[in-house]
Amino acid sequence: MIINRIMLNTNFRKFSMSLFQKLRLFRYNYIKNRNLTDIAISNGCDKWGAHFYTPHYESHFESLRNEKIILLEIGIGGYSNINYGGASLRMWKEFFKKGKIYGIDIYDKSKLDEKRIKTFQGSQVDNYFLEKVLKTSGCPDIIIDDGSHINEHIIESFKLLFPKLKNGGIYVVEDVQTSYWPDYGGDSENLDNPDTAINFFKSLVHSLNYQELLIEEYQPTYYDQNIISIQFYHNLIFIYKGSNDEPSNMVINNRILNK
Repeated sequence: MIINRIMLNTNFRKFSMSLFQKLRLFRYNYIKNRNLTDIAISNGCDKWGAHFYTPHYESHFESLRNEKIILLEIGIGGYSNINYGGASLRMWKEFFKKGKIYGIDIYDKSKLDEKRIKTFQGSQVDNYFLEKVLKTSGCPDIIIDDGSHINEHIIESFKLLFPKLKNGGIYVVEDVQTSYWPDYGGDSENLDNPDTAINFFKSLVHSLNYQELLIEEYQPTYYDQNIISIQFYHNLIFIYKGSNDEPSNMVINNRILNK
């Protein structure tokens, strides 16, 4: 009887350990594989809820999820409170398990620094400051502008930072609804206003097709040669960097063949 009881207790312990291990494995796999929307919600990040960006981000970033990427985000959140903000930085840290996450903000957010997250204080249009940041971070694979949302700042930051993005990298601009809001330098009356962020990025679509231009002795711009894709969503833009050297099937030296 005693022997049977001992054997029963031993078997129960084995069963309990097995169940415990299964539960741990289930929890590990759930956390490891949960989608970006779930990660955003658990970190209190407004890229889902206030906005609906996370499904787009996941579709564009999924292939990089297990890579040792460098991500730079403009705008940390929390305004002047040194202890607030950083929700998206923590979201990116969880999503990119091997990534290094950097954030810049006009306010000091250094108390939010932790392993694989580092913040810098400065302006998104201060080239000297941005150069210092990039010396520390290295060339980013991903840059996200969630900063002031002022149209002039959006455009200037892109001009300063896109050339620093790695070849094959992705530049993202959030909240471009301010292109229609006068307080941010936007315009709802003249939808062709060239000073808005939307129209600036719309103009870069022509860079994708510069090989087709019938302009004698046309000299390609930096954007012509280095933008390979632009994708627009509601209030959100993705710009892919790469060598845009695909030739035209009809135009050579700015002239249509057989003409």
